[in-house]
Amino acid sequence: MEPVANPRVFSDRYELTHLIARGGMAQVYLAHDRTIDRRVALKVLFPELSVDQTFVERFRREAQAAANLAHPNIVQVFDWGEDQGTYFIVMEYVEGRSLSTMLGQSTRIHPNDAATIAAKVAGGLAYAHRRGVVHRDVKPGNILLTNDGDVKVTDFGIALAVNSSDNLTQVGSVMGTAAYFSPEQAEGLTVDGRSDLYSLGVVLFEMVTGRPPFVGESPIVVASKHVNEVAPLARAINPSVPAALEAIISMAMAKSPSDRYQSAEDFRADLLRFAEGQPVIAEARLQTMAATGEVSAATAVVGAVGLSASQTSAIPLDGRPYAAPPAKKQRSKWIVPLVLVALLIAGLIIGLIARGNQPAKKVAIPNVAGMSVASAESALVQAGFSVRPERDKVPSVLIPEGSVAGTDPKIATLQPEGTVVTLQISIGDVAKVTVPDVSGYAQDAATAQLQALGLTVVVAYVPSPLPQGSVVSTVPAAGKSVWSKTSITINLPVIKTPTVPNLIGLSPVNAGASLASAGFTVGSTTQVCSNTVTTGLVSASNPKAGSMSANGSSVDLTISSGVCQVTIPSTIYGQNTGTAITALTGLGLVVGSNVGTFAGDCTAVIPSTVAGVSTTDGGTALAAGVQVPFGSTVYLQTC
Repeated sequence: MEPVANPRVFSDRYELTHLIARGGMAQVYLAHDRTIDRRVALKVLFPELSVDQTFVERFRREAQAAANLAHPNIVQVFDWGEDQGTYFIVMEYVEGRSLSTMLGQSTRIHPNDAATIAAKVAGGLAYAHRRGVVHRDVKPGNILLTNDGDVKVTDFGIALAVNSSDNLTQVGSVMGTAAYFSPEQAEGLTVDGRSDLYSLGVVLFEMVTGRPPFVGESPIVVASKHVNEVAPLARAINPSVPAALEAIISMAMAKSPSDRYQSAEDFRADLLRFAEGQPVIAEARLQTMAATGEVSAATAVVGAVGLSASQTSAIPLDGRPYAAPPAKKQRSKWIVPLVLVALLIAGLIIGLIARGNQPAKKVAIPNVAGMSVASAESALVQAGFSVRPERDKVPSVLIPEGSVAGTDPKIATLQPEGTVVTLQISIGDVAKVTVPDVSGYAQDAATAQLQALGLTVVVAYVPSPLPQGSVVSTVPAAGKSVWSKTSITINLPVIKTPTVPNLIGLSPVNAGASLASAGFTVGSTTQVCSNTVTTGLVSASNPKAGSMSANGSSVDLTISSGVCQVTIPSTIYGQNTGTAITALTGLGLVVGSNVGTFAGDCTAVIPSTVAGVSTTDGGTALAAGVQVPFGSTVYLQTC
């Protein structure tokens, strides 16, 4: 991160400290929230875009859409507003790195880890889609990997509520990043949540192969390939990608939205099936289509054995190439290769049938009890097993906390090669406790009661009519039996940040009542002259009207003490009347039409220039530096 040379404070609350990143329409800073003393990420719209109402409206919609999303796999938006013409959004600061950074450091990600990351992203997207929000820019740069091993989706910078009352996102407006476009997005068509699933499929493809499916010399070329070309099979680039995961990627990246997973929940469920070593829907769907004649048997086998892209022409799940068909002369040259591929597939089928009756080789799960996680994983892989990325937590009197206590399936049992094994991690010598019912408790009281039982407390936010700070529920639920040291999530109502009302022109009493009804208190009160607000009424507030602030925070009031005083400048003396009139009216004074004769000494005064100023027509001239009320009428005098 790059330190900020001259830190700016937004809305008298958010102090910039470091520049985190620069984007296409905004910069992201690390900032300090002075009000509640925490670090936040501040996304600031470029000043040159703040004058463009289209960008400003899109930026405002981003804040409103994202602020309504409270999910563990979505970066939380806390506040948004405008300061001196600059628009900004305040977000949760996530310690970690982006997926794009991780991909830049290691070419490929292990298939199990990639599936886990994608499943968590799909979980966040599913939550957003249920609330009518489509992300529209799912890419590695918008996926954050926290230092705690979690995954969060950020920057709903192009996301808009699907059920928005206006037509801000119209057919023909293309938003997103070309390498991860869905075909309908590249064509500027109306998109829904299935467009995000295509983009996530592209990200998953890149995680396991080390490159996006389509590359080109310009974004337009890449976008065109998403529409007109079929993606290569993942195993044509990385043969170690499991066939089941390849089928999941292919289904997510189907050209037609109707051929993809129909919801992010379905996509996530198939990824979790893969991670658990269970059959996935994508493979079953391919086999069903082959049985019903929607695709050929050869296509089904290609999908199962993962031949190279040149051998298969990257046949999609529905068996229909989406690129324009080649000319007749071009088709003829493919007849011989296709026949050879068919013969090869027939041989594979015969081989598979011949081997079908042979029992799978079974191997004993090695004794990894007491090992570190890394050593246990290495021993299991060497024995021919796969290791599930998720771990089970179990108590153990003998095994130190953090070491491997056992496996599922159990140690020493004979299992087929390739079986997915779950590691059981010791949480030490602990006892089981019952989760107490803390619903309705204040957050601090609930936390204290749970921690007294040896439980770890994590906070999440959910929609609820309960008062802020009151516990809605827990996960696991009250009454469940869990091991001590287990992590318990307490769900709190979504934090609603109130907006300071417009108080200008109100009496202090009415202003206090308005603030109280909005959830604020009156802070300090100062009197300052005002040329626009009547004496005794509110002329300004801090924070100003429209600003978001914490519930119960104070708002300072400025009370008008009457009109301000204007000093008669000495620079008007010796000037012609036109110049003097311009200067005085610019200060808020009215200059009378009559020009009188100066009664003083005119020996050193140039004729027809201003020698005096009076408050009455023909009255006594005022000395330079004398003050008169704003809006007063004055008269010029010349020699």
